Amino acid sequence: AEKKLKKTQRELSRKQRGSKNREKARLKAARAHAKVTDARREFHHQLSTKLIAENQGIAVEDLSVVGLARTRLAKSVHDSGWSSFTSMLEYKAQRYGRTFVKVGRFEPTSQMCSACGHRDGPKPLHVREWTCRACGTLHDRDHNAAINVKTAAGLAVSACGAPVRPGAIPAQREETGSQGSPPDARAA
Repeated sequence: AEKKLKKTQRELSRKQRGSKNREKARLKAARAHAKVTDARREFHHQLSTKLIAENQGIAVEDLSVVGLARTRLAKSVHDSGWSSFTSMLEYKAQRYGRTFVKVGRFEPTSQMCSACGHRDGPKPLHVREWTCRACGTLHDRDHNAAINVKTAAGLAVSACGAPVRPGAIPAQREETGSQGSPPDARAA
């Protein structure tokens, strides 16, 4: 999709302003953009629904997208659509009665040891594993941060003992196979 988008944008830029061919190329580029947008939205919907259905509580870190966009990962950060994904998680969690918590961006999740709580200080992004100076535990950066996010959200205690799989989610009235719809006259 990225290559096709690049090609249609290049074709559009080569057309003369005001010409019929430019209008055709503009529509072609708009369709390519819409396809990418729809694919991203569909992925966000599917993943957020899956996460909400499988978990009782979800905790996310409120990341500074502007700060992350200044790195060499800027394209990936902007392509991911973090804000729309978290808003989908939030409203779906509310709809299905799940717990949703946003942890502040200034919480030192990647700087703190999840075992002893010692704050080791900021580390550059290329440091993927580190050893705690206080307790000597070896940490994977992302796994340690995930544990700290869960602890900061208060889900570490409430999730203990909770069932692994959530209960059945009742179908909406309009959905096929719903028990709430009136019986068909022909079935009787």
